[in-house]
Amino acid sequence: MSDVSTVFSGSGAGMRARSASYVSDLIQSVADRGRLLIGYPRLSGGDHPAVLRLAEALMSVRGEASGVALAQQMLQAYAALPIAERRIVLNDMARRYGPDLTALMAASKAFLATPTLALAATVQKAAEPRALELIRRLNLAPGGTPSLVAMRADLLACLGSDPLLADLDRAFAASFASWFNRGFLEMQRIDWSTSANVLEKIIRYEAVHAISGWDDLRRRLAPQDRRLYAFFHPALIDEPLIFVEVALTTAIPSTIAPLLAGQPSPAPDTPANTAVFYSISNAQAGLRGVSFGNFLIKHVVEELKRELPRLQTFVTLSPVPGFAAWLTSVIDNDTNGLLSPEDRRVLNFVDRPNWHEKASASEPVHRVLLPLAAHYFLRARTPGGRVIDPVARFHLGNGARLERINPLGDVSRKGMATSHGLMVNYIYNRDEIEANHEIFANKNEVVAASAVRKLLRTRAVPKTVASHA
Repeated sequence: MSDVSTVFSGSGAGMRARSASYVSDLIQSVADRGRLLIGYPRLSGGDHPAVLRLAEALMSVRGEASGVALAQQMLQAYAALPIAERRIVLNDMARRYGPDLTALMAASKAFLATPTLALAATVQKAAEPRALELIRRLNLAPGGTPSLVAMRADLLACLGSDPLLADLDRAFAASFASWFNRGFLEMQRIDWSTSANVLEKIIRYEAVHAISGWDDLRRRLAPQDRRLYAFFHPALIDEPLIFVEVALTTAIPSTIAPLLAGQPSPAPDTPANTAVFYSISNAQAGLRGVSFGNFLIKHVVEELKRELPRLQTFVTLSPVPGFAAWLTSVIDNDTNGLLSPEDRRVLNFVDRPNWHEKASASEPVHRVLLPLAAHYFLRARTPGGRVIDPVARFHLGNGARLERINPLGDVSRKGMATSHGLMVNYIYNRDEIEANHEIFANKNEVVAASAVRKLLRTRAVPKTVASHA
């Protein structure tokens, strides 16, 4: 990796990194002075009662320097705990820092007696969980934002263990929605000259198609027909929030293997006219639920169109991570009568190793699978009425159109296990994005190409909504 630069390419990024370092050093000096004022030593460890005592002290302190020092002490002490004790801290925070119900009742009574805007604001303030204020104060510490993102990742990992944790998570989510507003995000192109620190994280955070090492990463970055873009936030230096990998081609691809192998377009002398988004990865577990992807894709489309005016088609090659599980639920409990006895016989083949390599098995399987996949996208819903597939919800919500269902698009072990090899293309037509989004958001309808809808019409399936999750 000797040819990988140790700083961001471009003077602007380097300047921003130096500026952020200066601010961080300044805040650290404030924390050090505050620590001396309140008489707290630097902690290298501790236990969960000590962390909770620091939280109480932080909530009661008024001085700015002492507040910064206490916030830093608490975050450092929390990070040093084993995961089991961190969970104790989070559970205790959820119990201690909910809304002040006594103050909320008093404010509500006053408002009902005399409904004014001022008293309405008092009710709103009293209804806020105290955790919001704790999170705000913790964010004053040097490195507070990344520490809180890591803390929320811990919280999400144990969210189902206690209903009160959901209230604490809402406080984190509300804070992050403000801190990670689109106005604070910066899109950067990542290439082979980007810092090794960032490139290592791209390898680590890739969540769709694993990157096996530096050679694999080079195949995705170095060629002229490849692009990778990421969003960054000034408080998380060298930490991508989300990134998208793009291949420039001369046609809409139906299989992922050639793209991952770095194979160029079939006609190298023909200028690319298609940009393929083949992997989108959220890099920070603690920012789950904070929406970045829609902004990133739209910005990448505009950037590519500016750089390469010949590009006409913007399309994904996307996994279908929920299809195999949904199909299993249908086989086990076919309340809508989707499967005939012959369908069930044919689908037995998908449990056999390497069934897709034999035409005698794969052709009849796909005659059954493709109409079922069309039903999965167009008609099946969760019990809550949502489109089942999370990737579909993401792209359809961003205004894409479901263009094509591709059999054997991903024959990797993961692809066969999660989707029986299916992949799909979503088209981003710049003239239709807003209209498609409105249809999906307001009518819960999937905008799909006629070829996909024809797949649905090839079998007599009920028009009722499926409840298989």
